Order: sequence, then C-alpha cells, then structure tokens
Amino acid sequence: MEYLGAVLIVLVVLLLSIGLHEVGHMVPAKRFGVRVSHYMVGFGPTLWSRTKGETEYGLKAIPLGGYVRLVGMYPPDAAVGNPPARTWLGRLARDARQASAEEIRPGEDARAFYHLSTPKKLVVMLGGPVMNLLIAFVLMGIVLVGFGMPTLTPHVSGVSQCVIPADAPASRECTASDVVAPAAAAGIQPGDTVVSYDGTEITSWEQLSTLIRASSAEPVPVVVERDGATLDLTVTPVVADRPVYDEAGEPVLDDAGKPTTTSVGFLGVSPSQEMVRQPVLSVPGVVASTTWQTMTVVATLPARVGDLVRSEVNNTPRDQNSIVGIVGIGRFAGEIASTDGLDWQIKAASLLQMLAALNIALFVFNLIPLPPLDGGHVAAALWEGARRQVARLRGLPRPGPFDSAKLVPLAYSVFLVLGAVGVLLVYADIVNPVQI
Repeated sequence: MEYLGAVLIVLVVLLLSIGLHEVGHMVPAKRFGVRVSHYMVGFGPTLWSRTKGETEYGLKAIPLGGYVRLVGMYPPDAAVGNPPARTWLGRLARDARQASAEEIRPGEDARAFYHLSTPKKLVVMLGGPVMNLLIAFVLMGIVLVGFGMPTLTPHVSGVSQCVIPADAPASRECTASDVVAPAAAAGIQPGDTVVSYDGTEITSWEQLSTLIRASSAEPVPVVVERDGATLDLTVTPVVADRPVYDEAGEPVLDDAGKPTTTSVGFLGVSPSQEMVRQPVLSVPGVVASTTWQTMTVVATLPARVGDLVRSEVNNTPRDQNSIVGIVGIGRFAGEIASTDGLDWQIKAASLLQMLAALNIALFVFNLIPLPPLDGGHVAAALWEGARRQVARLRGLPRPGPFDSAKLVPLAYSVFLVLGAVGVLLVYADIVNPVQI
C-alpha cells in the first residue's frame, strides 16, 4: 500500500505541475489580450472537458504533458510576404500558417499571439518554466524548513571497542591484542552528545570530526551530555591510519586501486543521522545547486541516451546516473515509501525532494532552444526582437514578424525524437530499472 500510495502521489503532483506550467503560459497570455482557445493537461483522447468563457479546459488520457492553444501563434501568409511553398517543408509551414489564421475570429486579428511585442512573448513563453521553478522552491522549502535534511550530528550512535587497522575487512571484530579505543576507555557511551572538545564548543559532527582528526596522542578534555546532565571526561586519542575521502564522501584510491590512508587522530565514536531543519535562506542555494546539476545532465543528454541504448542492446545493468522516465520516477517513489527502517519524516522529505527535482528538470528541459519546447519559442521571439532592434539602429523600416511557421518541420522532428526516447525510457525502466 505504501508503494502504491507513493506512486499515486507522484502522479498527482506531476499532473498538478503540468497544469500549473500551462497556467504560467495562459494567465499572461490572457492578460495581454491573446485569446486562449484550449487549456489541456495530457495528450491523446479527451477524458473530460468544460468550456468556460472562450476557453475549453480539459483532461486528456496520457499524462505526459499538456498545452494551451494560443490563437494566432504563426503570422499569416500576408504578414510574411506570401512565401512560396515549393517543397514539402514549405507546405508544412504554409499549412501551419493557414491553420493558425483560421483560428482568428473576424475582427480579432489584434488578439493574435504573433502581434505581441518581444517582451510580452517572452513573458508568456517563460511563464510555464518559471512556474515549475516556483513549485520547486515551494517543495524544497517544505523539505528544508519543515522536515529538515538528514544531517550527521555529534550525538553518539556507537562507540568502537578497539582500534581496528584501516586495511582490515569490514567484518573484522576486536581481538585481545587490539588497542582499546580511546572513546570506550574514557567512558563515552552511545546516546551521549559531545558538547565540547578540547575547550571548543561543538555545533556539528563535521566540526568535531575535524578536531578529532587533527588531534595528537595527548589527553584532551571532553564534555558530554548524558540524560540531561553534563559529564567532564578526558580522552587520549590514538594516531592511526585512516582512509582519505573526497568531497563526495567516497574513498580516494591509489594507482593500485587501494584506498589511500593518512595518519590522523582517532577516537572511536560514530555520529547519529538526524533531520535538522534548515533556515529559509538556504532554499535558494539548494535550488540553484540542483538546477546546475540538472543543466549538466541535460547538456549531456545525447550521450546519456546513447549509454541507455547500449545497456539495453548489450543487456547490461544501468548506471546509477542513468536517465529515467516517469516509470522510473514512480518506481523510486514506491521503493522509498516501502523501505523498512526509515522514519516517515525521511520518507516524506525524500519524496518531496524528488518532486522538487522533477520540477527543476521540467524547468531546465523546457528551456532547450528547440521547438516545440518553450525554449524554441523563446529563441524565435529573441530573434524577432533582435532583427527589429538592428533595423531600428540602422534606420531601416521595422521588419514584419518572424515566420516561426518555418520551424514547424523541426518541431515535428524534435517531437518524434522525444517520443522515441520516451518509449525507450518506459521500456528500460520496466525491464532494466535503475537500482537505488
């Protein structure tokens, strides 16, 4: 039930995100006077619709996108000089212009989208992606401020009984010949909270760990809190070889593939992982970091699709960093929700964080400057505006609207490619899912 419930939550939030994305386009378009004939969430057959005012609102069967139909998206033949249609590409553009012109009611030509100024077109086209970014801010704010982030704290979860060599296997147990761990010898117990170390007030596990690793084999005063009372203890660290870790927390390997070690102070205490609430001002930084990471993924999307194809053709397990589709996202949500031993707050925060990342992905992906994505319309509007500015600076007549209908063949091609990738992702996420 937890698995199914999480999948349904993801589906509902996805539909809401798509719906709000389209609201981001529709509201400014209507404010600028453009007639919006359709507002639809999903593609394919219409499941439900209702007309209110001059707009038909509806829900379609395939919840993988949505659209708003802005009347007069393409300038008519007369506005672009009646270009000839000598090839099938030209005929596609001509048919798109004619279909767009037929949507314009008599006397309402001024309400056509193509009449908008460049700044207004940008507001309309960017309204959808920006709405997804705002959703990500809200969801990430709930996670960071409401639930907090899993954080290592100086609350002791475990105490080592001996000093085990760094190259020993993880299953190695203490023997009579091993040196007693300093923390155990000093009387530190699981459940204690380290309040100060060598006279320094402790506020985080990272701070305490840094101080311990910098210690020498000299007695150090330590204050711990136990059952509401503070205890003054003295601990004598040992200097031991311990693995070196990189910024991602992974062990650094030498040329032979073995973990690199360094001599550091060792106490023998393990931190606790707790949900620590973050300040509101931390939200923009986390959203910006996630956005940058998503941009790097999108920038390497063709290579990642190629890796996905190879893994399916060769029947090899997919990489942890492989791209996933809606089925994979649903699977992640279900596995997070149904994992035993996880606190419900961690599960809820993880799901919300994943949904925030999904909205950031929608924000970044829709800004790719290719039609039919929003970024393609943004690029067309910028090109139109640049042409007009150049003409103004050169004292030339104001050029007519950019014939964006010429991009229709490209839009069809991009749509087919995205559809093929979508089908591939559904197949891969079912038969060869990414394991988390």
